This record gives sequence, C-alpha cells and structure tokens, in this order.
Amino acid sequence: MSGTNAVPTDDHHDENQLFMQEMSGVKPLTTDRVLLQPGHHAPSDAQLARREAAMRDSGAALDYLTMEAIDMLRPDSLVGFKRDGVQEGVYKKLRLGKYELQASLDLHQHTLREARMVLLQFVRDCLERDIRSVLILHGKGERSQPQALLKSYVSAWLPHIPEVMAIHSAERRHGGSGALYVLLRKSDRKKAENRERHMRRLG
Repeated sequence: MSGTNAVPTDDHHDENQLFMQEMSGVKPLTTDRVLLQPGHHAPSDAQLARREAAMRDSGAALDYLTMEAIDMLRPDSLVGFKRDGVQEGVYKKLRLGKYELQASLDLHQHTLREARMVLLQFVRDCLERDIRSVLILHGKGERSQPQALLKSYVSAWLPHIPEVMAIHSAERRHGGSGALYVLLRKSDRKKAENRERHMRRLG
C-alpha cells in the first residue's frame, strides 16, 4: 500500500464553482442520495444495524473498516494508493482525472458509521452496474474536530475494500483534496464477457 503525501494547496474562492461546472454532466446513482435534507431524521440504531447486516454480502465486511483511532491527515493532504498489478499508466490517468466519472458519492454531513455503510453500498451498486471510475466527496474537514476526520477515515477505509484497485486525491476541478478518484475492479460479469470475446477471437 502506498503512503499518503501531504502537499499544500491553494484554496481558491472559485473552487466550488469550477467543481460544479465540471460535474454538471455526471449523473449520480439513484442510491447515491446520501446528503441529509433539512428535517430529515438520521437513521435509527435499528435501521443502521439492518443496513450493516446487509452490507456483509458486499464482498467487503464492515469489520475490516476500522472505527478505531487512525493516523489523521491534514485538510490539504494528498492521498494516493494502488494495488499491485495496477499499471503505472492506468494510475497516472486516474491521478490526472482523465477517466470519465461514471458516478459520484457525497459523504458530507454523515457520521463515520453512516459513511462507512453508505460507502460499501455505493461500491456494491457500482459493481452491479459495471461502473469502474467514480468520485468520492468527503470534504477537507477544515472545520471538523479533529480536522479532516471523515477524509482521514475514508482514505484509510478504501484500500481495505477488495473491489478498490486505486485511489488518488482529485484534481481541483473535481474537488481537490476534498475528494478522491476511485478505480474499481471489473465486475465478474464484465470479466466473463471479456473472456468470451477473447475466446471468439482465438476461435
């Protein structure tokens, strides 16, 4: 697992405007409606427990995603990770934001426990839809206590999800150090289709 690198970045006032313009063509998944609306009650402990039980079928058990203390990042820290086998060219393309963003997940205004479950559900939904390149919005956490709380945990969790092949902090136009590009593995269905095409070419 690659380490994380802290690199200072300028926080320009027009960053949000640039981000919204860039994301105007990206259509989130229907299950990606995770921002709590005013007056919307947080899920009860029983509801969270039921969701947590359902998540155990996602291929990434919640038990692997720690809620214990972790090394905290800074709001402007840049994050990077790739699995063995991910080609450098692929990783570079991800880092530079050159893959089409097929879906996005906004984790703002969620507790760590909620964010952990929503994140796993999002990954499972993406795999079912053969979606591989996504954007995770966790925010910089400049006003959270401690700072970068959600950012630090999301960055620590993602490498423990087997379906995640690589991650990197986004380009400024996509949220900068408050967001992550995530590359997911091919679904089993897509792998089977690729094998069939290969066999047809050989046959």
